[in-house]
Amino acid sequence: MAGTAGTKKWRKHIGLGAIVVGGLPLLAACGGKSEASSATAAAVVEQTAGSETARITLSAKAASRLQIKTAVARRDGDHTLIPYSAVFYSPSGETWAYVNTKGLTFEKKAVVVDRIEGDRALLFNGLAPGTKVAAVGVTELAGAEAGIDQ
Repeated sequence: MAGTAGTKKWRKHIGLGAIVVGGLPLLAACGGKSEASSATAAAVVEQTAGSETARITLSAKAASRLQIKTAVARRDGDHTLIPYSAVFYSPSGETWAYVNTKGLTFEKKAVVVDRIEGDRALLFNGLAPGTKVAAVGVTELAGAEAGIDQ
């Protein structure tokens, strides 16, 4: 039953939030604090004006060690399609994607997931086709945003 598989994947993905802590030594090993003033920081985290989310800029070394990969959202009928790995579930159940705004800079954006089909997430809304999103390294970006690597 498709709903059961989607539910199992959803539960598994929520559990990935706990893995953030396990992946943080990789981020910390990339070069230190996430302060904007640190020239050697693995991740620089800045609050986005007028938003509760932050802008995360990774150093090239951090992006390489975390093996950050992006994918492009595309139109699929009435939905926008992104890799399921690009969907991040907050502890309260909200769904997000980290949009690659430029270079190695990412911002979290709320998305509404209609359903999961295999390794694809079909969204009701939240992203326009053509938007680049992080597809690998998503939990590490969430950890950096939360300041866990400090």
